[in-house]
Amino acid sequence: MIICFLPVGLALAQVVEEEEGYSREFTYGLNFNSNGGLLGGAMIKQVYHLGGKWYQFYALEGVEVKHPKETRLQNLQNGASFVKGKSNYLFVLRPQYGREYTFFRKAPESGVQVNGIVAAGPSIGILAPYFIEYDRSNYVLDPRTQQYYLVGPVQISTEQYDPNVHTNEGLIVGAPGVFKGLSEPAFRVGANAKVGVSFEYGRYMESVTGIEVGMLVEAFAGDMTMIPSAPKRNVFSSVYLTLYYGRRR
Repeated sequence: MIICFLPVGLALAQVVEEEEGYSREFTYGLNFNSNGGLLGGAMIKQVYHLGGKWYQFYALEGVEVKHPKETRLQNLQNGASFVKGKSNYLFVLRPQYGREYTFFRKAPESGVQVNGIVAAGPSIGILAPYFIEYDRSNYVLDPRTQQYYLVGPVQISTEQYDPNVHTNEGLIVGAPGVFKGLSEPAFRVGANAKVGVSFEYGRYMESVTGIEVGMLVEAFAGDMTMIPSAPKRNVFSSVYLTLYYGRRR
């Protein structure tokens, strides 16, 4: 009798495990989005089971938002690059609260789990000045050769890029990087909302590996100028993809 009913008991146990799912999950990953260039940012997320196929989660994303009109140029003399006309970086922290609904649950030893996701929360924008290294040395035009030559010492000044002031792009000899700008931040407050679908893979139920794809919209109050010559924007929308990994129990 034990031998006969053992397969039935194991099958019922597997069904119960699949129906109950998991009570808690922690994941972290990398974000790629249409406003962030090659790598948008990173995220962490804590998920709790509500009942049935419903889950709630708290997440935090940190990303860089770039203006769609950004164009990177290169100084032909030294090879340094800079973004034409850019005066500010924009970084965003997004605390989010959301819900997940499991459309298809992953079996304990294999398979794919598919979740529908909605989330919203505040957006904390950080505008950081975009600095360039500008050559302010004294150059004099030789009327005979029609060439400029240096008079006096070389003077390289680190300044926030203003296309109305730094009109000669040939005198931009580089950009010191983002950390220089982060020392002088300006904060903006906004809100965001997103919808998406996640696909989770993995051999074991307690292991989480997957991707999340979707759309996000966020809006900010105040001046959000990144490129002064471009149209002003306070609302940003993007398509995103997040690769994540984690554990559940």
